[in-house]
Amino acid sequence: MTTTDWDSAAASFDEEADHGLLDPVVRDAWARRLKSWLPTETCDVLDLGCGTGSLSLLAAGRGHRLTAVDSSPRMAERARAKLAGTDADVLVGDAARPPVGDRRFDVILARHVVWLLPDPAAALRHWAGLLRPGGRLVLVEGVWNGDGLSAGYLTTLLAPLTERVHHERLSDDRDLWGKEVDDERYALVARARRPHRHTEVVDVHLILRRGSDVLLARRAGTGYADGLLHAPSGHVEDGEDVRQAVVREAAEEIGLVLDPEELRMALVMQHRAPGGSPRTGWFFEAAYDRTRPPYNREPDKCSELAWYPLDDLPDDMVAYCRAGLDGYRAGERFLIHWHEDGDTVAFEPEGERRAVALPPGGTRTGLLHHIELWVPDLAAATPGWEWLLGELGHVPYQRWTHGRSWRRGDSYVVVEQSPALAAGAHERKRPGLNHLAFHVEDRATLDTLVARAPDHGWRLLFADRHPHAGGEGCVAAYLEDAAGYEVELVVR
Repeated sequence: MTTTDWDSAAASFDEEADHGLLDPVVRDAWARRLKSWLPTETCDVLDLGCGTGSLSLLAAGRGHRLTAVDSSPRMAERARAKLAGTDADVLVGDAARPPVGDRRFDVILARHVVWLLPDPAAALRHWAGLLRPGGRLVLVEGVWNGDGLSAGYLTTLLAPLTERVHHERLSDDRDLWGKEVDDERYALVARARRPHRHTEVVDVHLILRRGSDVLLARRAGTGYADGLLHAPSGHVEDGEDVRQAVVREAAEEIGLVLDPEELRMALVMQHRAPGGSPRTGWFFEAAYDRTRPPYNREPDKCSELAWYPLDDLPDDMVAYCRAGLDGYRAGERFLIHWHEDGDTVAFEPEGERRAVALPPGGTRTGLLHHIELWVPDLAAATPGWEWLLGELGHVPYQRWTHGRSWRRGDSYVVVEQSPALAAGAHERKRPGLNHLAFHVEDRATLDTLVARAPDHGWRLLFADRHPHAGGEGCVAAYLEDAAGYEVELVVR
């Protein structure tokens, strides 16, 4: 059925309902039915194919929190006007896959909707996934002049999704329709299955690094956190492992074809959105490659892609993603980020921090904590060290008047112009520190760093013996900055 057909059909039903509900007898009859179908306590109700909001208004009148969805902007506008003065949220979207993001509901209500959908079974499966444990589907349907769905057929579709289905014949209640009817009209109230074991959605996130910057996408048109920044991300699908999932999501969202070997595990975080269910998020990092620039492959879901410095992230971010990136920058590996129901989805700079770091197992005794280099001119030294350490996977960590630091895992490197610095230049051949040495993944990466190093204040030492200045059995590069500090880059 086309969108025009849908709008026409939905409009005809809603016009009929509106005219009927102007009659206090009809209105009271539907109010009595809703009272019996909906929980007595205040709950979250999703009204799909809401039309002009007639049933939403009755449910809101009983104190329930309403979210209403209709594919027709005209109908949605009329519903907003009708529901003015309530806390109802009216959205424009497809009833089969409503734009409600990660939200979950106690009741999903649909009147004369299922029979219009091109794939009722798929829609019902999706709706069941939007219900909280023990929630219910309330479906008002029928068969009119050979059109529609029989109660038996719809019950068969609901059977594998629900614990039980209650059937109510509505044809015999003339007060509901304002007249006698002789066709099949009914309501099915189906209770969602209560899980016997706790289950969680697993999501994946890509931390794409360009030196000290990270790529973020601004959400749009999704119904969840629109307008806020978030890392490229998505859900793990059936049959995928988490690494396969992040590779797929990167290709789908930012057109980046990653080899699984390019990914590095960054962080695992269990998180919960306000009013949502717990999830487990896996954060992977990958390095930016200038030959494969990312681009926006989903402009209907993302309004922009942009690079942001890790040590100065914007505030207009999804809160749990911001917490994940802050934890990553701080070298954490395991986090819990648990929203309270009154929290906002958006990061609040002055709000209470919900992230709790979980220390990894094992002892840290004997591990390198940090290395501190005193430099004669911090402003001159910072650009070169920032570029090199960023290319090597370190993230900006600390910043103060006399120094900067960059972290990788549990260790970090400090570059400081201390007020206690003694006079004289650094000389690596004197007693003391000679050089720092870092692993590099492969020869191609080493060659790229050596080629770009002069643009960032580093020169190649022992050029006549490169890349075997350390011996024939070693592939490495020796770089020196303008202040005489040496770094060795060793291919694994």
